[in-house]
Amino acid sequence: MTDAAIPAAGAAGLPRSVHDNRFLAFNRRLIREKPLGAVGGAVFLLFLLAGALADVIAPFGLNETDMLRRLEAPNLAHWFGTDHLGRDVFSRILMGAQLSMIVGLAAAGLATVVSIVLGVLSGYLGGRIDMLIQRFVDAWMTFPDLVLLIVVVSIVGPGVPQIVLILGLLYGIAGSRIVRGAVISVRENMYTHAAQSMGATTWHILRRHILPNIMPVVIVLFTTRIGAVILAEAGLSFLGLGVPPPAPTWGGMLSDSGRSYLYLAPWLALAPGLCLTAVVYAINVYGDALRDLLDPRMRGSR
Repeated sequence: MTDAAIPAAGAAGLPRSVHDNRFLAFNRRLIREKPLGAVGGAVFLLFLLAGALADVIAPFGLNETDMLRRLEAPNLAHWFGTDHLGRDVFSRILMGAQLSMIVGLAAAGLATVVSIVLGVLSGYLGGRIDMLIQRFVDAWMTFPDLVLLIVVVSIVGPGVPQIVLILGLLYGIAGSRIVRGAVISVRENMYTHAAQSMGATTWHILRRHILPNIMPVVIVLFTTRIGAVILAEAGLSFLGLGVPPPAPTWGGMLSDSGRSYLYLAPWLALAPGLCLTAVVYAINVYGDALRDLLDPRMRGSR
């Protein structure tokens, strides 16, 4: 019994070590083959940690004002300067990163789920279901994104849950066409036809053949949606339809003090603008790198 228990313990401990080795090997490949993607992932992780720990690392309070230090240029006490009310811009940037990451990840996750459901149903089942879903997607995509966002937000009101739901549906329905194309491509492969001829159920084919082979497309779709959602939320906040004050958002900072004091205190617009640029670019290059490494059709991918 003792001899039989030893292999069982080894087998039980094997999956964790194998997964750890694969994770480390994948990150080594990422750094070696896609250095720009690795830098993008590091920048995105930095913003993610900054948003998660904003309450801890922010040197000043969210709306802590000091009128004697209003419109100060960046210095050792205030790394990004102060705004027209004497509030520390660096602290507000951190709080804005927290909101941007919450909205970006939640809305992008919802959009990806919606895209997968609609895209898989439309692409795999085909026929009348495909026609009905695609005509609905066509009608949805005829509306300009910004106009649709403004109309819906003006009806339901601003707020984080509303914005997450609206952006998730907006980008999810539009992105379903990308997933549909990938599903149709996989559906026509020989191994899918072989599984169907052997009597495999639809759920088995979707779980074992369709979904694993469209994951590179889904990963790229998810990462690009994060950047698009962050930009859309910033645009809504810039127009005054995003997360309501006093919560700081990068778009709201650009619209409020950044636009009003652009020539007198340019750092008020540069700080949130550069943060938006950096995080969106980092997410996009990281997503492209993941796609190249995870796509089984790329040479050397396993």
